[in-house]
Amino acid sequence: MSATASPELIAQGYRRARVVTRHHAKSFFFASYLLFGQRRKAAFALYAFCRRLDDLVDAGESALPGEAPMDLATRLARARERVAEVYLPLPELASKELGPPSARQPSAEAPSPWDPSEFAALRHTIHHYRIPEQPFQDLISGMEMDLTKVRYDTWEELDLYCYRVAGVVGLMLTPVLGCEDARAVEPAADLGRAMQLTNILRDVREDLERGRVYLPSEELRAFGITEDDLRAGRVDAKWRDFMRFQIQRARAYYARAAAGVRYLTGFGSQRMVRLMGAIYGDILRDIEARGYDVFSGRAHTTTGRKLELTATVFLRPRAALPEAPLALPSAPVPLLPTGTGGSR
Repeated sequence: MSATASPELIAQGYRRARVVTRHHAKSFFFASYLLFGQRRKAAFALYAFCRRLDDLVDAGESALPGEAPMDLATRLARARERVAEVYLPLPELASKELGPPSARQPSAEAPSPWDPSEFAALRHTIHHYRIPEQPFQDLISGMEMDLTKVRYDTWEELDLYCYRVAGVVGLMLTPVLGCEDARAVEPAADLGRAMQLTNILRDVREDLERGRVYLPSEELRAFGITEDDLRAGRVDAKWRDFMRFQIQRARAYYARAAAGVRYLTGFGSQRMVRLMGAIYGDILRDIEARGYDVFSGRAHTTTGRKLELTATVFLRPRAALPEAPLALPSAPVPLLPTGTGGSR
């Protein structure tokens, strides 16, 4: 596709991105009503970009419609190239890590994960808001982690994954939401981290069914929990302690994110971010209300609750996403192996 797409193609891409967002990201779509005009369309374009990559990984090695089976790593390499193409006229925003887009070596041919119109809308969004390339390439790195890792040993490993697959989305959105203050950058990434950790805590059973355990094995062992316990859906005192620890960690990231909201200048942006954080944070409340049982049902935020949170965002915005300086919890102390004289 040429660097300059027709207005009709761009408009079609924004419409398609809206449909993708409405279908796959109901909470994000709900919160997006607080944005207006081009900002809202740009948010849809960015979500569609992320969703297509996610679908690519979820599809595994199966072929996309109308194509022969192809190695997934090759498809992601092609995705990197498509992103780099967007930055050919914007070398000042290109990834410093990967170097000038014009100097990068092409990989094997593979189809683009994106519909041409969706990609035209993405290109238009990137150029209009001058979004740096690195977050897009980091997201692809996160998707590549899913190709090789189905277990995470430490929180540091999982934190990197959360940053790459979700924290960077906050970095993509920050220019769209109106911000030139560097103090908003890390909080934007922290909101993505908090939301991804919330997803992981909510989706333990679903991830197990896909052969994945995102919960750090080092921390599971520290609380005396085995993978057999997870497969059995065992909700006991050890599991509840573990979940309390993880929820405390997630809430600390939400609080960090809240501290950056004040730097967003786009109309509706502060309320949108507070509502998005509040809706996802409410999933943690539902997990607690279920007695930390994430195995027999899926925690969620009801439509009625979303409306309540929307009212809070307008009437008491700081209460919707509190800025309380919550400290990240210290790493749990590992249990001593059986036979060493230690016990919990």
